[in-house]
Amino acid sequence: MRTYKKSRISSAKAKALDRPFDARMLNDALRIVSDYRLVLEPNKELGYVGSSVEIPSVFADGQTPDDCVKATREALTVAVATMLEMGRRPPTGRSTRSVQVNLRLTAEEKLALESAANRMGFKGVSDFVRAAALDRTQRN
Repeated sequence: MRTYKKSRISSAKAKALDRPFDARMLNDALRIVSDYRLVLEPNKELGYVGSSVEIPSVFADGQTPDDCVKATREALTVAVATMLEMGRRPPTGRSTRSVQVNLRLTAEEKLALESAANRMGFKGVSDFVRAAALDRTQRN
C-alpha cells in the first residue's frame, strides 16, 4: 500500500472537496471509486439519493440522476481518500471479486448477521461480513 504525505493541491477536483488531499491519494481514490456500483433511489423531497454497494453508509443526493451520481461519486471519493490517508484499505469494486467463500452458521447467527447488515445499510450479509472482516484485519 502506498504511503502518502499530506499536502495541499490546487486542482479543481480537490477544491470541490471539503478539504484537499494529496494528488496521488486523490487519484487512487478516484480510480477505486470508479469501480463501485451505485444505487440510486427516487426521493420525493431530494430528487434522488445515491449510495454504493461497496460502502453503503456513504450517501449523497441530487435533483436529477446525473446530479446524484456526481454527488455520490464525490462523497465516495472523500470517504476512500480518507481511508487511504488513515492507512486503511477501502473496499474493492465489483471487477476484482472472483473467489467465493462458504460459511456455515446457525439460523440464529444468520438472522443476527442479516439484521446487523440491514441496520448498517448493507444490501446483503456477504457484503457486510466482507467489510467487517477486512476492516478488522486492517486494524490489527
